[in-house]
Amino acid sequence: MKEDFLKYQAQTTPHPLAMEVSHAKGSYIYDSEGNAHLDFVAGVSACGLGHCHPKIVEAIQKQTETYMHVMVYGEFVQRPAVEYTKLLASLLPSPLETTYLVNSGTEAIEGAMKLARRYTGRSEIIATHHAYHGNTMGSLSIMGYEERKSAFRPLLPDITFIHFNAEIELWKITKKTAAVVLETIQGGAGFILPKNDYLRKVRERCSEVGALLILDEIQPGFGRTGKLFAFEHYNCIPDILVLGKGMASGLPVGAFTASKEMMAYLQDGPKLGHITTFGGNPVIAAASLATLKELTETDLISKTLEKEKLFRKLLLHKHIKEVRGKGLMLALIMNDAELSNYLVLECAKNHLILFWLLFEPRAVRISPPLTISISEIKKGCELILNALDRYTQ
Repeated sequence: MKEDFLKYQAQTTPHPLAMEVSHAKGSYIYDSEGNAHLDFVAGVSACGLGHCHPKIVEAIQKQTETYMHVMVYGEFVQRPAVEYTKLLASLLPSPLETTYLVNSGTEAIEGAMKLARRYTGRSEIIATHHAYHGNTMGSLSIMGYEERKSAFRPLLPDITFIHFNAEIELWKITKKTAAVVLETIQGGAGFILPKNDYLRKVRERCSEVGALLILDEIQPGFGRTGKLFAFEHYNCIPDILVLGKGMASGLPVGAFTASKEMMAYLQDGPKLGHITTFGGNPVIAAASLATLKELTETDLISKTLEKEKLFRKLLLHKHIKEVRGKGLMLALIMNDAELSNYLVLECAKNHLILFWLLFEPRAVRISPPLTISISEIKKGCELILNALDRYTQ
């Protein structure tokens, strides 16, 4: 199977981890040899309720027996999508009331950028250095990491970059700016939190000049930071909210939400301003609805901050320079990239799944399912500390 994987399936790196998966349940992924791997990554923050959560499986099975794909997005009334977008609107502040369902986070970013240009009549998009919003051409254009995008130029024009948390650069947001796109918490850069009311100050500047604020909650959304959405920590409501990853408990999904008035600009002038065949797919919408209900009807989100405290209490070691992030979106910052590589690979040998971050080579990702137990946290942290004890330069 591994040989066929390497031969027939396109690869993203020269050296994939290539674990052959048998099945997954809860906080564990099982390989073809019967080993149970404790999952501290959760599909890169996508499986917030763990693997094969029974309520999600039930919702998917029930919907597949009823109907699956029946029509392109937006033409037929399909109960799962309608109920999901209605529930989501009830949980979001005004004016975030109307949601466009798509297939991935990067498509949601593309749709948000198109909506911002269409609504404002302006072309400039401002993003941040070390930002990551996806890998399609529009999302790549606002990626703040030249090494990753230089091979694919030319990209979209009229893109300007500022530094995250640098208030001194907010003057670059002007009446020529259609939108500022920010990750609420920078992911690939190393789980960088906004400081000194930065998001609120960006919000105020956007309002002053008529620019829109787009917040990318693809990774921190759906309870990962101890709130349903991370912007709730920071007194900042965006004009367009972008969602993905943990939205459907591991199924491919994305969405962007704005006011009804703003979203209407994709309906006409031209008609079909954004179209998608599989966006709002009823099976995925059913999984999204079940996920959102489970998150909001239980104490999983509030317990996320308690679990963060436990991670921070346990992960004290001379080789761990810093623990960044919020909730269960955490990054161990090691002394150097060699140590971070060692930790990921050494823990893999001992059946603990860790992973890297895109742009910070010293970082090791910890983003387990929100359902992870206290005993599982303790077990995983012990494996990390034991691995670091064995490390010799």
